[in-house]
Amino acid sequence: MITAVDTNVLLDVFLADPTFGMPSRRALRAAIQDGALIASDVVWAETVASFSSEDEAAQMLDRLRVRLVPSNLASASVAGTTWRAYRRAGGRRKRMIADFLVGAHASVHADRLLTRDRDFYGSRFRDLKILDPSRAG
Repeated sequence: MITAVDTNVLLDVFLADPTFGMPSRRALRAAIQDGALIASDVVWAETVASFSSEDEAAQMLDRLRVRLVPSNLASASVAGTTWRAYRRAGGRRKRMIADFLVGAHASVHADRLLTRDRDFYGSRFRDLKILDPSRAG
């Protein structure tokens, strides 16, 4: 089982978020027990930006056994077609947001996505299984 991880879950853990830190930590542990954790290039970049150095971020990601899986033609195409559908349905943003790239990456490279943005991903990537640590029982 491959679980793609969204930035919000990683930062919950790395920055010890008082509300979501523990649920995200538990969800990450469960995902690790089920298989591999991956991050898209977008998630990796957003995570690195939250640390004082690239090395510090890489060490933290390595501790969680998160590996970078770059986007490819298939995931870029899914992001583009999903973005187009969003715009045709009346979506008002004029530029593609990172979440379309993250969702498309997860739908191509993983079995599921661990994120707190269940509503966004669930409405745009209907075939993608979403795990939301903030709604775990």
